[in-house]
Amino acid sequence: MAVAAQSTSFLKLFLTKPSFPITTTTKTTNLSVPPRNRRPLFVFPPPQAQFSSPKKNPKDEQQRLSFTISYLVDSCGLSPDYAIIAARKLLLDSPERPNTVLNLLRDHGFSTSQISSLVKKRPVLLLANAESVLLPKLRFFLSIGVSKSLLARTLASDPTILTRSLVNQLIPSYNFLKSVLDADDKIVAALRRTTWIFLEDHTKNLVPNINHMSETGVPEKCIQLLLTHFPEAVMQKNHEFREITKQAKEMGFNPQKTTFVLAIHALSGKGNRSIWDKCFEVYQRWGWSEDDIMCAFKKHPHCMMLSERKINRTMEFLVKEMNLAPRSIAGCPVVLFFSLDKRIIPRCSVVKVLASKGMVKEDWSLTSLLVPVEKVFLEKLVIKYEEELPELMDVYKGYATKL
Repeated sequence: MAVAAQSTSFLKLFLTKPSFPITTTTKTTNLSVPPRNRRPLFVFPPPQAQFSSPKKNPKDEQQRLSFTISYLVDSCGLSPDYAIIAARKLLLDSPERPNTVLNLLRDHGFSTSQISSLVKKRPVLLLANAESVLLPKLRFFLSIGVSKSLLARTLASDPTILTRSLVNQLIPSYNFLKSVLDADDKIVAALRRTTWIFLEDHTKNLVPNINHMSETGVPEKCIQLLLTHFPEAVMQKNHEFREITKQAKEMGFNPQKTTFVLAIHALSGKGNRSIWDKCFEVYQRWGWSEDDIMCAFKKHPHCMMLSERKINRTMEFLVKEMNLAPRSIAGCPVVLFFSLDKRIIPRCSVVKVLASKGMVKEDWSLTSLLVPVEKVFLEKLVIKYEEELPELMDVYKGYATKL
């Protein structure tokens, strides 16, 4: 209770600052945000400032450089080569300030390797004031529901967020995201995908793209889904985003359905498009026609984002072991997402045993066998036949392959 109260009071303290200026006719339509000055926000003197003082003693400079390299290696876990590179961006006079930064990170659950990664990417953070600059930012993210473990992983991966102003950048970004997503847990999920959701100038692409989806007829819940789980798709350049939404509509996707925003994600960016093209080739090798592929894509857009290995393993088992026609799988592409070892093989093993005993028909459908949740499957095809075949549960669990 004390922790919750502290978090609540902390948020209230910062949210008394003016919220991110945003006006809406509905929660996610016609977002309008006046442009803001986006100068770099330094949390400490720029690195070059450390080298600008006149009449430096070469001997003193060499001592500072030697101390900095040793500190980076011994206290931060950097390799000598990385320490030399990092030392070009800062020179330490003493261990006092960097020690307070390292202690703060350790107190917040950062592992040795995570601290090393953070320092390697942003060595100048060692010069930040731990109490007045870094601690409020860590507390802010914890107060909105980011766990210590996620915060450590996120900042070790990209510590840029710690170099930005809490009042001028991070809190306004939070206010904007809260106005669209409504809930902190969705904001945390978006942060998990990319820290740039807190660093991006939302007026540049996010607001225009969200407005465009609203004008296209995309429901609020679908906009929230895309921004929560695939924020990078909503952050792309507006003209590219408009082209992709146009392409999705031309492919036959209904803007009012969830599959529309999933298609936007699958078609967004060079990386996703490359995966899409590769999946197209793999499905064709399994005998799918272009119509089959588009049918599967329209039913489950992310079937065009699977790895070649995942597709081939699942198709090989269903086609060669279960004698299914490859094109029948195009009609139920969701099965390609199921775990082969934990779901597909155990269930198919049960059906093969029942069919061999004449207890079920052999012309079973993918939908009835693999789609139901485990409880329904067990009741329908395992528990129902326990008296006649008491070992059937062992078959399902993989302890036996045949009876």
